[in-house]
Amino acid sequence: MSAPPAAEVDAKEPIDPIAAGFARGDETALRDAYARWSPLVFTLAVRSLGNRADAEDVAQQVFISAWRSREHFDPSRATLQSWIVGITRHRIADAHEARSRAGRIHAELVGEAVIDGGVFDEDLAERAMVSEALDALPPTPRRVMHLAFYERMTHSQIAERLGLPVGTVKSHIRRSLTRIRERWEVEDAPGT
Repeated sequence: MSAPPAAEVDAKEPIDPIAAGFARGDETALRDAYARWSPLVFTLAVRSLGNRADAEDVAQQVFISAWRSREHFDPSRATLQSWIVGITRHRIADAHEARSRAGRIHAELVGEAVIDGGVFDEDLAERAMVSEALDALPPTPRRVMHLAFYERMTHSQIAERLGLPVGTVKSHIRRSLTRIRERWEVEDAPGT
């Protein structure tokens, strides 16, 4: 008996139709990929980040990134699931880095807050309160707020920088301002 031809030995399993559609830019394939793998992405993110809101933001970023960079996906080289998991790992690392960066900013502000000669700097105190409020936000809204208020970027510039839709940027800003206002109202309430 002779060995099978090399082409038969090297033949791979057929390419998943969702992966093939995704690579072609078929929006139905995006919806199907999200339905199939978003629970996995969310689980990986929540286990690493320990926060549901942060994990939800990461899951959204993963599928936006995957869709926008789909021309780099080659279904003959990797499964769509493994490619999405790779993007997930990068987005989780980004979220951890954003947390670390916010922690460093907070530490710098706390270091600056040393009262020199008993003089209270109201501007410094206000910046520290704002920094503390921003630290309480999930990574993506925190980054959006930082770009909007510290770097004075427009909604469109932020959307382009972070790879988010402009409407999502506006929503993050609106919800973040509401959260900060509510937090300050609770802290300023009598008896607290």
